[in-house]
Amino acid sequence: MIKKLYNKYRDLIPYAVFGVLSTLVNIGSYWLFAHLIHMGVMPSTILAWLVAIIFVYITNRKWVFHSEAVGPKAISKEIASFLTCRLLTGFVDWGSMFIFTDVLHFNDVAVKTLANIVVIILNYIASKLVIFKRK
Repeated sequence: MIKKLYNKYRDLIPYAVFGVLSTLVNIGSYWLFAHLIHMGVMPSTILAWLVAIIFVYITNRKWVFHSEAVGPKAISKEIASFLTCRLLTGFVDWGSMFIFTDVLHFNDVAVKTLANIVVIILNYIASKLVIFKRK
């Protein structure tokens, strides 16, 4: 019974762990760029996204979805698919930051945190069904 549950959710558990770490990387990077370096909200958001995207590709490929892509062509296709999906969810993050911080003047770190929760869910779906789908 336990093995059956584990097999059913074996991607979800490490995804949740690395999702939390990715969120911390994203928020921490954002805070560094926005509050220590004093960049604007949008440049800080985009740079934080780039830092987090590198971290999450490596962890998802290796420890979450156990990518079976081998060779330059397969890996390039996987990276392109990953970046396309992440770019689309990046627009969710950036749009949220623009609308809720620049336009509506909500707390930037709170908005960043909530936007990341939505993005994590969307990224899991894309990773499971599109990017790292098993044959």
